[in-house]
Formats: sequence, structure tokens, C-alpha cells
Amino acid sequence: MKKLFYYASAVAMALTMAAGLTACSDDDGDGASAGQLSEQEQMMSEITTQYVNNVIYPTYGDLATETSELYDMLVDAKEKFKANPASLTQAELDAICAKFLQARQSWEETEAFLFGAATVFGIDPHIDTWPLDLDGLVTELSNAEKIALLDNGDDGIAYAANKMGQELLGFHGIEFILFRNGANRTVEALQANETDPAFTSKGVQVSGREELIYATAVAGDLRDRCWQLEVSWNEDAPADRIARVADECELPYTVSGNDYSYGKNMLEATKVGSTYATWRSVMVEILVAGCSNIAAEVAGQKIGQALTGADPNYIESPYSKKSFTDFKDNIISIENSLYGGIEGSRDESKSIMAYLRQYNATQAASLEAALNNALTALDACINSGVAFVDDPQAAHVNAAQKAIEALDNELNSAAEWIAAN
Repeated sequence: MKKLFYYASAVAMALTMAAGLTACSDDDGDGASAGQLSEQEQMMSEITTQYVNNVIYPTYGDLATETSELYDMLVDAKEKFKANPASLTQAELDAICAKFLQARQSWEETEAFLFGAATVFGIDPHIDTWPLDLDGLVTELSNAEKIALLDNGDDGIAYAANKMGQELLGFHGIEFILFRNGANRTVEALQANETDPAFTSKGVQVSGREELIYATAVAGDLRDRCWQLEVSWNEDAPADRIARVADECELPYTVSGNDYSYGKNMLEATKVGSTYATWRSVMVEILVAGCSNIAAEVAGQKIGQALTGADPNYIESPYSKKSFTDFKDNIISIENSLYGGIEGSRDESKSIMAYLRQYNATQAASLEAALNNALTALDACINSGVAFVDDPQAAHVNAAQKAIEALDNELNSAAEWIAAN
């Protein structure tokens, strides 16, 4: 089970309180009077607008679209396979695998802003828990009655969402069906019986029909939860996604107490109704509850559990062997958050990094160097040609963990400085 490590949230709370105390001053050293934004606060406001509109909205929008496309592709593949297993082509299966990896990348690039809907509504553990419960999967796939329940359109999605444990849901259940040993599954493998030891050791015979039925229902639930993420943040999300989340799935999607979207709640900081009392509290949320939180999780849990031997089986994405790619995408989510947008939608003049360069150039340089070091260390892991699952205690893994720990320290240092100045 994914061991989410949110110890950074306590630091965030303390820093937010500090930021609130700082904001009580009549000015911030630049002559701003009560009721007016200081130069620093004005810049923080612009940073927030850029961040919400050009990091959170497009990333969640891409994720929502890609998981929707993945579901549709799996529906088509399932129906073709059920009608005639020989009719599903390898090219079609490869396209599904590529779409999965595209959606996976978008998800990993959201992890620097897991605060808000992803955490409050339990979406993160619902769609991204590992290790996969293989024993439970054997039970599900070998039960004809349960397969029939899963193979029932929206009702099948609801059955998966409400009756299956989170260790069987989300990305990693689908990953098991689509990938093995770092490669795309073959059509021939789906046409035969499942060969994983979890199945063969129990004498259980399961074919690609059952596997595709399961993957399709789980992909439908994954789509719904990713739509929930988009709708929760962006009140201008597509109307059909809002209707699906609110009316058909009856999932929560607003900030408790004010019925704002999470995006509006952040954009309306300091105003009546928003949960953010100061612009500094927004900056601290982004840096600590967002960026530091995922840096700490990658270093301490995603890498650390297997690296130290505390839990050798704690390997993210073991079937596609994309662990290092997942880790790098997590750090890219930090980069996007710091630099004011995803690639192609970036405005560095309205970014946390620009703020630090203007008001604390030394801290900016240290943070930028730490970020670059972390990305370089993860590139070395990827370029090693050895998957994390195959050698989690390699020297390059240890180096990457230390680089990400250093990045985490710099993120907290930057937050502490912003909160106090």
C-alpha cells in the first residue's frame, strides 16, 4: 500500500501561521499602507495566477483527457477481444500502452500539488496505491460473477470503485495488465492463460478476456477520479465532466465551507471566503505542502524503502519498469511549480523562482542548483539502463536520493525565508 508521507504538512501549517503574523504589518518595508498590496504581495498574487492557470489547470486538463482516451481505447479493445481474440492487433495494444504512459506522465507531474482535492477527497491513494494486491487480483479475475459485474458499463465502473480495494484500483492494476518485465504485453499473451506465479501457483486459469474486462472497469474509475481532480480545481472544466462527477458519480468537488473550486479558492486569497489569509500562505502551500512534500516522498519512500532494504517490494511501476521516469516526472512537477508553468505555457517573470531572484538571490541560486542536480541524478538513473526494480541499491540510486533530499532542504529553506520576510 502506498505509504503517503505528509509530515511536511505540519511544517506548512507552522509556516502559514508565521506568514499570517508577518502579513499583519502595515507595510513590508516598501511603504505599502493598510488595504493596499505591497510590491512583494502584488508579485505573489501574479505568481499565484500564473501558477493556477498555467501549471494546475493544464496538467489536470491533460490528465483528464488522457485517462478518458485510455478508457475509450480499452472499451474498444475489450469488445473486439470478446468477439474474437484474434481480431485485436498488436498495434492496437501498443497504442493503448502508449496512452497509458502518457496519462501516467501527466499524473506524476501533478504530484507537486497533491494538496487540495487529491488529498482531501482521497483521490491520490485511490488511483495510485502500490504494491498491487496480486492475491486479491487472482480472486477477482477467477470469479465469474465478479467479472460479470465488472463487465457492465457504468455499473461495472461503480462496482470497481466501491467494491474493490484501492490496492486493486488505479494505474498499477492497469499497468499489470498492459506491461510485463518492462515491455508491452503481447496479443499472444492475452490470448493464452495468465502466467504470473500468483495465478499459476494456485492453479488458476485466467485469460485476456477477464484481464481486459478488469482493466477497462478500473480505467473507467481512473477516468472519473481524474475528471474529479480537474473539476475540483477548475470550475470552467468541460460541462460533461462536471455533470459526470457531480450528478452521475455524486463525487465531492468543492472546497468545504465555501463551495469554491480549489482554483478559485487559491486565486481569491486574502478575500472573504478564501481559506488563504495571506499571499505568503499561498507561497508556503506551494513550496512545502506541494513541492517539499513530493520531494520528501520520492527520497524517503519511493526510493528510500527499497534502497535501504526497509521494504524491498516497495517499487512503483514495477511491470513497466518506469520507476525512474515516475520519479523524474515528480521533480518536473516541482520545476513547473517553481518556474511559472508547464513547458510551453511558462512565464518565469511570474514565478516563485523570479521572486527569489529579486529578493533573495542567494536562496534562488541554491534552490535552482539543487533542482538541476536532482534532475541530473535521475537522468543518470534512467540512462544507466538498469531499472529500479532490478537494482534498487545501485550507487546511482543512492546519489539520486541524496540529490532529492538536498532539493527538499532547499525548498523548505525558501519557504521559511518567504514566510519571515
